[in-house]
Amino acid sequence: MAVDSTRTVAASRDQECGNTLQQTLKLTRLAQKESVDLIKTYKASQGDLSELFCKVAKSDVLDPNISGMEPSERIMSIYTHLQAFFPHFKRVYEQQTDLQSPTSPLLTKLSMVSARSETLAIVIKRFYQSLFPNLPVPEPAGGPTSLPPSQNIFQQKVYGCVVLKTYKEFLSDVFKELRTLKRKVCRSRIQINTFF
Repeated sequence: MAVDSTRTVAASRDQECGNTLQQTLKLTRLAQKESVDLIKTYKASQGDLSELFCKVAKSDVLDPNISGMEPSERIMSIYTHLQAFFPHFKRVYEQQTDLQSPTSPLLTKLSMVSARSETLAIVIKRFYQSLFPNLPVPEPAGGPTSLPPSQNIFQQKVYGCVVLKTYKEFLSDVFKELRTLKRKVCRSRIQINTFF
């Protein structure tokens, strides 16, 4: 009995697509849950006016919208957006280091969420490379990310809330996007391969 090696390879790639995407979804869901917990901890550590800080917050620091028409463009948009959060997390951490005690659970959770976002960016990049091995991974846009100028304490607290809320919303959008991609990309590859 002859085995069609192209079908076997294609089926293997499709299974890999599904498995890799499933791992990425799980990591995104975990990061999303941690971001929700971080916002609660952030609010609790900011004092009596914490709800006000987060209501005043405007999301003009980061654009959480995923862009692009093609799946490759949308995955790359997720990757570059994640990278854009790194300097903001660092700034929030530095500001909160001045405002919190060294043993504050907020500082621990900020470090954890920042590290998780870096891990998620690596996983997204690998997923992109496994789906689109012939497409280059664009380098991040040149130049530093625009961070706000020096801020007073009130502005720092508002800025921290903006960054964390925007990140939480972004992760929610990423999770939805990855689920859509799972239906479009992995399944379409399976359907294409079954016609041969």
